[in-house]
Amino acid sequence: MRSPKRRLADGAGTRSRLGYTGQQIAMRPDILNPLFAEVTALKGIGPGLAKPLERLGLARVVDVAFHLPTGFLDRVERDELFQADVGRIVAIQLTPVSYRMGGSARTPARVQAVDGKGNHVSLVFFGGSSGWAKKLLPVDEPQWVSGKLEQYGDFLQIVHPDVLPLDRAGEAKGREAIYACSEGITSRRLGALAAQAIERAPELPEWIEPSLKARHGWPDWRMALAAIHADPADAKARERLAYDEVFANQLALLLVRGEARAKRGLPLTGDGRLREALQLPYTPTGAQARTIREIEGDMAQPQPMLRLLQGDVGSGKTLVALMALLIAAEAGAQGALLAPTEILARQHFETLSRTLAGLDIRVAILTGRDKGRAREATLMGLADGSIDILIGTHAIFQQGVGYKNLGLVVVDEQHRFGVAERLMLQAKAQLPPHLLVMTATPIPRTLQLATHGEMDVSRLDEMPPGREPIETSVISEERLGAIVEALGRHLEAGKQAYWVCPLVEESEKTDLAAAEMRAAELKARFGDKVGLVHGRMKGPEKDEVMRRFSAGEHGVLVATTVIEVGVDVPNATLIVIEHADRFGLAQLHQLRGRVGRGGGKSHCVLLRGERLSETSRARLALMRDTNDGFVIAERDLELRGAGELLGTRQSGEQQFRLAQPEMLSALMEAANADARLLVDQDRKLKSARGEAARTALYLFERDAAVGLLRSG
Repeated sequence: MRSPKRRLADGAGTRSRLGYTGQQIAMRPDILNPLFAEVTALKGIGPGLAKPLERLGLARVVDVAFHLPTGFLDRVERDELFQADVGRIVAIQLTPVSYRMGGSARTPARVQAVDGKGNHVSLVFFGGSSGWAKKLLPVDEPQWVSGKLEQYGDFLQIVHPDVLPLDRAGEAKGREAIYACSEGITSRRLGALAAQAIERAPELPEWIEPSLKARHGWPDWRMALAAIHADPADAKARERLAYDEVFANQLALLLVRGEARAKRGLPLTGDGRLREALQLPYTPTGAQARTIREIEGDMAQPQPMLRLLQGDVGSGKTLVALMALLIAAEAGAQGALLAPTEILARQHFETLSRTLAGLDIRVAILTGRDKGRAREATLMGLADGSIDILIGTHAIFQQGVGYKNLGLVVVDEQHRFGVAERLMLQAKAQLPPHLLVMTATPIPRTLQLATHGEMDVSRLDEMPPGREPIETSVISEERLGAIVEALGRHLEAGKQAYWVCPLVEESEKTDLAAAEMRAAELKARFGDKVGLVHGRMKGPEKDEVMRRFSAGEHGVLVATTVIEVGVDVPNATLIVIEHADRFGLAQLHQLRGRVGRGGGKSHCVLLRGERLSETSRARLALMRDTNDGFVIAERDLELRGAGELLGTRQSGEQQFRLAQPEMLSALMEAANADARLLVDQDRKLKSARGEAARTALYLFERDAAVGLLRSG
């Protein structure tokens, strides 16, 4: 989700967050203006409410409307008090009869009241609120009261009840929506603001195919929005709103794909001379060979390749990327490989330089650290075409970096980059370059359609020979001493290990502090065999630690999650991950993939805390039982529910707000099929339903697709 400040700056006419650069600014239709007004357009929002709303990301009216309830209080309306209702939230009319006020702020105030049958109950208020309780509940004046009925000794009581006058009694009955809050604003206040937002919501033309809507029994859009805020248990309303968002996303991706296919790029056909000269110590797997053929076929076409390469940890994505880069070089074009971290960029550079030694090809690296003459030499080599392959971080698409003939862009660890960042690099080419994006996080089909629906997909579903499954153990942190002893035996055997220290407590320690503490403790035991690396280290210092570890001078590398991707030391056959229960499955799987890269058996030790939730217990059990990243990804989707998809956030890309992950599986296929049908019948969205679909694109901020229609 974009920050509130960014959203406010966008105004009514926004440049798209999805699509290609250089498109026209798409202006929202006037009918949506009331929803995209600043949140201060709602009554009662002053400076006191602005900050908590900002913390919740609610900067516009539409944000409030789409801030759906997370649950509800289900009140039982009663005419009289029943013992059987203890533990339930009741709504009942009571008459106060007397007060028993405490003598201090620590003593609760009690209002004695009776129901219509004369049954007694105490209404309890803590915090020195006796004067307020008397004003709220005058003696002999009936009031509607709502709260949890409790047993206190032989008496019934309700602690801090909601009290409403008779003319507002309906608000104390039935079902009340519960909203995610921030300090300074209550759930009930958010509900009142949501009601205002819904009042401003217009009736919109229907974009769902009529037979599909009828088959599911979905209400109209505005009716669904009002219904879900009134009754969060309304499954049809929630499903309708989720479908709308998924449909708009699928339609936008299809339009982006169509626009990409319509562009003319640079066909690249290699003559094979570099690939034939490449001396590989192994034979590519069948999956690698198949994928290389798919990429080679794509690159030979005049339409730019747009392909996602999925591969589990250790499946050989780097070799596939190298072959694609060699095809570009054979065809006289330049290739660029974009890595998410400097560690990974430098490792790619060293690996490719070593692999390509002796071939007539020049490889260079460019990161933010490179300055002065070295940087100038690289920039000149890119501009005159003498550099064939450039590897680097974000620095390779910054201002001042120009290419003579950029023909292929490879993006490693796709989940670390947003669409906008990829397109900045693509814009460096005279013609749209071929694009290959790679991820080591296996993606379930549902999420693949949701986030990469505009791409063709290749999947490396076969491991290179000799890769043994990593043996994973889940061990209590109480046995830390035994783990350190086992680490000592591991080092004595001439092997190396990683020790990963994540965030301990957000309010108390940083991951850096935890890593430094663990490194100091291990150094006291193992001396100079222990190295430490973290994201805040300066480049040369980090390089030196990594060099020493790769050379075997350090036996243990204590690290933060900076080593999640890219570190490749075959002799490292043990990884210990502290507080493993705090990680998502995808990140645990990535970290585990740092070992098992050489011959022989490798081990992963997951140190867990004592108090585990059921979800954490299931997550760690799955890690122990399987090494299959695709199985893990599917299960992660089930376990995380409304959490971040696969534990990774698409930087720069909009997240789903209404469609929770558990709903995507049920809705994605239908939305994809419906969007395809619409595009096939009405590519320019000129029909009545097409115009309605345009409104949906604006509503869910996939409006770049409308810009593509205008320019197409």
